[in-house]
Amino acid sequence: MEIGIEVVLTYIYPIFIILMVMEYVMARHLFNLKESFAGFAIAAGASVVAFFTKIVALGIFIFIFETFKDLRVEYFGYASFGWAWYVWIFAIIADDFNFYWHHRLSHTVRLLWAAHVPHHSAKSFNLTIGIRNGWFITLYKPVFWLWMAMIGFEPIMIATALIINGIYQFFLHTQLVPSLGWFEKVFNTPYIHQVHHSSNIEYLDKNHGGMFIIWDKLFGTYQDIITTIDPKYGILKDPDSYNPIFLNTHEFSDIWRDVKKVSSWKDKLKYIFYPPGWSHDNSTKTAMELQRELVPSLSTSK
Repeated sequence: MEIGIEVVLTYIYPIFIILMVMEYVMARHLFNLKESFAGFAIAAGASVVAFFTKIVALGIFIFIFETFKDLRVEYFGYASFGWAWYVWIFAIIADDFNFYWHHRLSHTVRLLWAAHVPHHSAKSFNLTIGIRNGWFITLYKPVFWLWMAMIGFEPIMIATALIINGIYQFFLHTQLVPSLGWFEKVFNTPYIHQVHHSSNIEYLDKNHGGMFIIWDKLFGTYQDIITTIDPKYGILKDPDSYNPIFLNTHEFSDIWRDVKKVSSWKDKLKYIFYPPGWSHDNSTKTAMELQRELVPSLSTSK
């Protein structure tokens, strides 16, 4: 893991910065510099937190891997899946499956959304968004990967698959890449990912995949760009701020405010764990409720 972090800091981040500068030179109209600098501040804070949480996560992966080793040997006849090339392929696919569900739940469980929302609150869409990750998301994200260590994937392989997925996803955050046609039948692309970052009702909570888009197509969350509806980036409840601290905490504050205004413990828990937009008096609505109210059924350009 230390090698992975060193590689990221030495080679990957400089490449990211060069690409962001190139994109800015090519398409300045896609940038809001105040928003971009806020994103850099968010990214810096997230990197500090992630440095520690990822070390802890790797330690937990190793602990679970070793704890279940004897059981794997006794009941299945193997201690580890090993390091063969095909195991790497399965690890990368399993990692992306984990990411899909982690990501989908981060949009549909309000407490998790509060940690994820800094990534979505920007009203622009460019490569700087690819590093704009919330400060609290790595506190719960590794939970979705524990099963891989339990069944015998090597912990370092799991950590490496996470890094590969993260690097791939950075490149999804640009408007300069058109639809890639047949490639999008399986893989996620910047064109598809624009939908995910849009606040149009038709596009809410769609396209959660990381490297692969097949999960969305399998589990009913896929949405292509609709030819008559241009993506409007950002979130429905705009924080209207460039303060990185506020951008990482405003939804937690809103949850606390909503919890305090109801007396029922059932409603309090719903404000925490139900989808964003749920309200006890229907004064606000969830993405699914808003989509049901659309009169024209959603149709795609393909």
